[in-house]
Amino acid sequence: MSDPSARPELEKRSTGTTVSTPLKFSVLRLALAFAVAGVSDVIGAFANLAPPIGWAIDVVTAALLFVVLGWQWLLLPGLVLEAIPGLGVLPFWLLVVGAIAALGTPRPKIGQH
Repeated sequence: MSDPSARPELEKRSTGTTVSTPLKFSVLRLALAFAVAGVSDVIGAFANLAPPIGWAIDVVTAALLFVVLGWQWLLLPGLVLEAIPGLGVLPFWLLVVGAIAALGTPRPKIGQH
């Protein structure tokens, strides 16, 4: 049988180069980010008939979310998914902001052991 005290040591070891840690955002910043994402998703659902308008809305939304939340890598896949025709009716911006709020964003572990 293995020693149960060795198990926590194995759980502490990290094999990857990135760690996902939740970031601490104020309630106001998160509320503002969710409001921007929600308004954009509602407008984007109706702007699906005119793709250039939908793309402009998505670029403005990404810029506003970068201002509110700072540089978050998870916003870039949201921008790409919103640009795919037909997928604009899904609430990707709300999902991305929710993922950032709950999970954080990958951060490189440089010089940490």
